[in-house]
Amino acid sequence: MNDPQSPKPEKANPFEAVPIEVTVSVGRARPLIRDLLNMGENAVLTLDKRIEDPVDLYVGDQLVARGLLEEMEGDQAGQLAVRLTEIADLQNGIG
Repeated sequence: MNDPQSPKPEKANPFEAVPIEVTVSVGRARPLIRDLLNMGENAVLTLDKRIEDPVDLYVGDQLVARGLLEEMEGDQAGQLAVRLTEIADLQNGIG
């Protein structure tokens, strides 16, 4: 017999297993085209952010979170990662 009070098992959402691409924006640069064309190997393009500034995480063109860049340790030493510090309310945005 089924107990009407027992919770029904939740069906798995098939979309939860679909991978998405998250783009991490660390900053922007606005060089003149002539300066960009004159750049060569080892040129440095200065960004509008500092190393300690938060980075923005996007899915497509939608800002979904902000975080801080970190370097992994242990078996993944040297691998970049992002520690999330702010998650967007997708209906109202961040902030």
